[in-house]
Amino acid sequence: MRISKAIIPVAGMGTRFLPATKAQPKEMLPVVDKPVIQYIVEEAVAAGIEEIIFVTAIGKRALEDHFDRNFELEYRLEQKKKFKELEAIEAVGKLAKFAFVRQQKPLGDGHAVLAAVPFVGEDESVAIFFGDDIIDSATPAIGQLIETYNAQKGPVIALQEVPKESVSSYGVIDGKQVSDREWKIAKFVEKPKIEDAPSRLAFVGRAILTPEILKLLKTQEPGKDGEIRLADAFGTYLAQGGALYGNQFTGDRYDCGNKLQFVIAQIRMGLKHPEVEEGLKAYLKNLHV
Repeated sequence: MRISKAIIPVAGMGTRFLPATKAQPKEMLPVVDKPVIQYIVEEAVAAGIEEIIFVTAIGKRALEDHFDRNFELEYRLEQKKKFKELEAIEAVGKLAKFAFVRQQKPLGDGHAVLAAVPFVGEDESVAIFFGDDIIDSATPAIGQLIETYNAQKGPVIALQEVPKESVSSYGVIDGKQVSDREWKIAKFVEKPKIEDAPSRLAFVGRAILTPEILKLLKTQEPGKDGEIRLADAFGTYLAQGGALYGNQFTGDRYDCGNKLQFVIAQIRMGLKHPEVEEGLKAYLKNLHV
């Protein structure tokens, strides 16, 4: 079945970006002139996804407003003949069909996905995006995962090789390479010690979940912290003999939940923006620190 829906959990509080996130969702922080979440939605749409389900929490109303129409703003822009700006904001609400559901308690990413399951058919696979990661790629990263899903007929996670000293912050895989950038996963280890990590290939930001994974999440036991996590579901799925695949996508990933990576994203995306690229290049060329 074609992947036409995506779930994006956006219920996190964004404490690493306080005070900027005191009164606005972290996903609405702008990278040049678009919020982080819009880059993610645009990637989904570019890969053929038509419906997007946001899993939100209190204080996230700005996300709903961003993807809704603002008739007063549209009227004012039209009156001032700012047609370029009018076209840009009208396009946002037309990117896809949007739905919003609340995660009642912060009980993990797996629990957040479960909150959106009523919007997904019983025999339907779905794309998952984490709300912090911008991936800049000629071919949408989620589209690369969909290609693996279509070929292997199984769940797929996005993989990126991370520095050895960073493996303890990720879920890390062991497995067999089946093509240039595809892996059949034999083991999934969540946040291992550096000396215990089976590889440097980490699960980041994107996944395709099949009905089998979604059903398993409904019965997945919470971890020691009381949370239901996708990582635990992947481990259970593998232990039950399921086939899990990984796609080591091509593209530049920016973890916009990390302050340094967020600043780097501003620079790299600014260097591609027609309004600021020349001025930014000149500034960086003459910058002396």
